[in-house]
Amino acid sequence: MGARVSRTDYEWVYSDEPHATRRKLILAKYPQIKELMKVDTNFKWTVLAMVFIQIVSFYLLRNMTSFWQLLLIGYCFGGVINHSLMLAIHEISHNQAFGASQPMANKLFGIIANLPIGFPFSVSFKKYHLEHHRYQGDDILDTDIPSRFEAQVFTTTATKVIWVFLQPFFYALRPLFVHPKDPTLLELFNFVIQITFNIIIGQTFGWHIVWYMIGGSLIAMGLHPVAGHFISEHYIMFKENEELVRKYSGNNLQNGVYINNGKLLIPETCSYYGILNAITFNVGYHVEHHDFPSIPGTLLPKVRQIAPEYYDTLCYHTSWTKVIWKYIVDPNIGPFARVKRPHKDSHNGQTLSDNICKESKGAKD
Repeated sequence: MGARVSRTDYEWVYSDEPHATRRKLILAKYPQIKELMKVDTNFKWTVLAMVFIQIVSFYLLRNMTSFWQLLLIGYCFGGVINHSLMLAIHEISHNQAFGASQPMANKLFGIIANLPIGFPFSVSFKKYHLEHHRYQGDDILDTDIPSRFEAQVFTTTATKVIWVFLQPFFYALRPLFVHPKDPTLLELFNFVIQITFNIIIGQTFGWHIVWYMIGGSLIAMGLHPVAGHFISEHYIMFKENEELVRKYSGNNLQNGVYINNGKLLIPETCSYYGILNAITFNVGYHVEHHDFPSIPGTLLPKVRQIAPEYYDTLCYHTSWTKVIWKYIVDPNIGPFARVKRPHKDSHNGQTLSDNICKESKGAKD
């Protein structure tokens, strides 16, 4: 079964999520970053082109019934585009299609981007994802973190392989158990539109194409290079990160944030600077994204260029394939390798942001 994971619990900290504090400090020093907080006008056309390409590919594959051929094409092509569309939906959840002033237009556009993926998730994703940003690491509200069931069951090399394969199912079903919410009318609409689209594709090109688009989406979320971002973004994979979390997780000024000559290290979020950012809307720039979620992915590299001292000293990944491999074989890494905080309602006293802002004000005075 392979080596057993050495971790027996999450890495608990007792501070607020750190990115709001970083955002304030960075903007105070580099106010020009606010100019990047805008909609990328090319984004929606890129998304529509990807949806069109997928529909054309369904037509071209309509006479191909070989399971293995469709699996290979789904793994190398269709699933990659669908995963990219999922990350487009991630961008749309931050109102990157039409801007924050048109929330309904963004939601409806997300449903369109959802079509080739095969299963409805656009509306539900936004409902949970924004809480992941606002309450990063929260024991209840952040459903991005593996459940205790996952962390206690998938504890060996072999079972971690299974967990990576099944990651799309855990990602989709975990919120229903950890933090269930009542379905909305828009979610129902998302479901009806998606099922209608699937029926049209099935009756027009064959039901094997419906399974092709759904299967491609699932395999590209599992043991696949582009799926490495699920693990690279917030798992503690660097020894330096673990040591910093342990050292600065107490109830003091530097809760969760290591300040060293103006350079902030956030060990619970990690960026990836590699070639696959080109087809994933720069989701690899994940520290930058959490610092500035209103900046489109195409402009996140400029954030790092403007404020290099806040990012160049952080640990980062260069290969999502290596991330998956390390996660599977390293006994120090498993579902427990995540930073968690007690539920927001249980936090008492001053927040980290309040403390650091007061300290900064005092230093200026």
